[in-house]
Amino acid sequence: MEAAVRAGVTRMIAMGIDVEHSRRALAFAHQFSEVFAGIGHYPTETAAPDVAALRLLATDERAVAIGEVGLDFVDSSGPAREVQEARLDELFALAVDLDLPVSVHNRGAADEVRAAINAHPGLRGAMHYFALEWDWAERFLELGFYLSFAGLVTRPSRHALREVVMRCPADRLLLETDSPYGNAHKRMGVPNRPAFLVDTATLVAELRGIGLEELAELERANALALFRKMT
Repeated sequence: MEAAVRAGVTRMIAMGIDVEHSRRALAFAHQFSEVFAGIGHYPTETAAPDVAALRLLATDERAVAIGEVGLDFVDSSGPAREVQEARLDELFALAVDLDLPVSVHNRGAADEVRAAINAHPGLRGAMHYFALEWDWAERFLELGFYLSFAGLVTRPSRHALREVVMRCPADRLLLETDSPYGNAHKRMGVPNRPAFLVDTATLVAELRGIGLEELAELERANALALFRKMT
């Protein structure tokens, strides 16, 4: 945490993947003023989400999002597609009811995720670890969603993703680490940390032709606009 703050990362969200993990994220958020919590249920979890328990956790003042939630049609260890979709419908409904943004996981399910978002008027959020090409970026931007980019964009082979970063509207651009995963190219093989966000931010600023400080101000404004309970 000290390393993150020294690096200039002053606001972080610890996302939950089930009830117990969400509780731990909340405890962490109460321990450190720089940290906030996401209350979520990962799509490949075998057990069904305890929506009542998630709702209670999400009313905490330090809970700023419903996440991580979504669909994963790549990982064969997860529930059947129709089960995941039914669960996501419940979680999106919870987010709308509580007026909280969602952090959306999407692997191999872009059409279905887009349909699920469309089915919930008023839903707002960010596409977590965005890795698709511009045509899909446009579709999610049209729904009012933000695009959140991680260390994947620093890999030299990711030309299409870098194009998305350059074309993304300034007021819809977010950065993340997805710690301990999703590291920047130069730190491959090392567990990711919040402080390493600067690696991604440095490249994104370069791609967009702006200074790092300007990007930092932009990111702060965007995060506060989406995660309204964050202070």
